[in-house]
Amino acid sequence: MKFENLDIQTQDRIAILTITRPSKLNALNKETIKELHKAFEMLDSDKDVRVIILTGSGEKAFVAGADIAEFAKFSMKKGARLAEKGQEILFDFVENLSTPVIAAINGFALGGGLELAMACHFRISSDNAKMGLPEVSLGVIPGYGGTQRLPQLVGKGRAMEMILSASMIDAKKALEYGLVNEVVTQEQLMEVCKKMAAKISNNSPVAMRYAIKSVNAGFKYNINGYKTEMEAFGICFGTADFKEGTTAFLEKRKADFPGK
Repeated sequence: MKFENLDIQTQDRIAILTITRPSKLNALNKETIKELHKAFEMLDSDKDVRVIILTGSGEKAFVAGADIAEFAKFSMKKGARLAEKGQEILFDFVENLSTPVIAAINGFALGGGLELAMACHFRISSDNAKMGLPEVSLGVIPGYGGTQRLPQLVGKGRAMEMILSASMIDAKKALEYGLVNEVVTQEQLMEVCKKMAAKISNNSPVAMRYAIKSVNAGFKYNINGYKTEMEAFGICFGTADFKEGTTAFLEKRKADFPGK
């Protein structure tokens, strides 16, 4: 499948998904959001892809926000629909994807860009990155999950400060806050992400799918995370991956999991 605003490179069970709008600092417009949905859907269904690394083209930005020109004149109804549709087809979709997604934050991650990074399963940042949710400076609030995912990651007080001040933080502070897992140089970023992805790719795709589901359940007010975990734990016992994993352990060899 060909994309206008994306590039996909796949090797050794790892897919690198790059947003390619460098002239716009990789800002998210409606078309790019639609393409990202299709790309994630395609990669998630590919049995040969075990991990996805999401990044932005160039060295300036991961994603510098949403394309404001597209919604500057929206009505209240259209604005609410924009947020609802975006959550459905991209941000919630990525958060609940069965395939692990690593955000490689290679520069500015602002507004919708930070919200997209937070929807990924975890984040690794270059040391020149800047992150923030500046929406209140435009008379609006984060609409793609920022008011919910940021407090989950950094705590209520810090999230309130970042959102209400519309301020950016640097990579060092993002690491201190727990917003990112690791900070490396721009030159090291993709290699570090690939190394982590390679380690993840050796594990059971089925087990990882249920692990993602169980962890996410703990952050949903209407779902019992412990119950979700117990049910998923039991389901794993009936899978080919469980049989292969335990057999390999007992035979003292590396497991070769069947895949998705």
